[in-house]
Amino acid sequence: MTQVYFNGRWVAPEQAQVSVFDRGFLFGDGVYEVIPVFAGRSFGLMEHIDRLGRSLAAIDIREPLERHEWIAIIERLVRDCPSPDVSIYIQVTRGTAPKRDHAYPNPPVAATVLASASPMAALSETIRREGARAITVPDLRWARCDIKSVNLLPNIMARQQAVAAGASEAILVRDGMALEGAASNLFAVIDGALHTAPLGPHILGGITRQKLLEMLRAQGQLAVVESAIPLDRLFDASEVFVTSSTRDLLPITRIDERPVGDGRIGPVWTTLNRDFQQMKTEQVV
Repeated sequence: MTQVYFNGRWVAPEQAQVSVFDRGFLFGDGVYEVIPVFAGRSFGLMEHIDRLGRSLAAIDIREPLERHEWIAIIERLVRDCPSPDVSIYIQVTRGTAPKRDHAYPNPPVAATVLASASPMAALSETIRREGARAITVPDLRWARCDIKSVNLLPNIMARQQAVAAGASEAILVRDGMALEGAASNLFAVIDGALHTAPLGPHILGGITRQKLLEMLRAQGQLAVVESAIPLDRLFDASEVFVTSSTRDLLPITRIDERPVGDGRIGPVWTTLNRDFQQMKTEQVV
């Protein structure tokens, strides 16, 4: 791995040493962002930086850097990474407090800031050809899933359940409603319309989700319904896919060992993915 940005310095990863009293380490008191880079150019950069700012504001951490400083850091990470397709990871915690206390440090301490880059993992040929499998699990997360918090234990447990079941994603179900994936947003084609959960405290506003919906509204061809999806309706869907910054539009062809539709990648996803890939080439910066 190339150098990482850590608290104002560029250092080797092993030199980016965090105090054992850092509140991110002790409490998960921080937020993060993941920015995709394709062929050396970032996608949704401003939207990702804006979301980072919203997450910081939601937990009362002052933004440690200006927008132009974030951009300069990201550009250097992209330039130095040997892979053309890169995942940029940014993490900001409340910093190192003089003592362990649930309340915020008073006076405030300097935030801990980390930014790194790593090659983006490619999807397997099997998934590209046949689609991915998913399972449904109870949503055990807290009531502010709209904050991109580093405190991800419920998501980790859900994703591990999926891995143990040989699946690629866990679909989180709350009060009988399928909301999103453990690390993705959920879409389902039901009765010819595309359904996805609305923005709110129980889902994370994904940037890929946002970009896809913007594209669909501009096209005006496919009806979009922003409403939580009842679990029984999810199983009736003709097509299902999930979206994320690092996996784009991932088709789901089996859920809980049941086929989605005819069990094959469907025509709606095929068209949307083609159009989305074209849009990406036009919007990367």
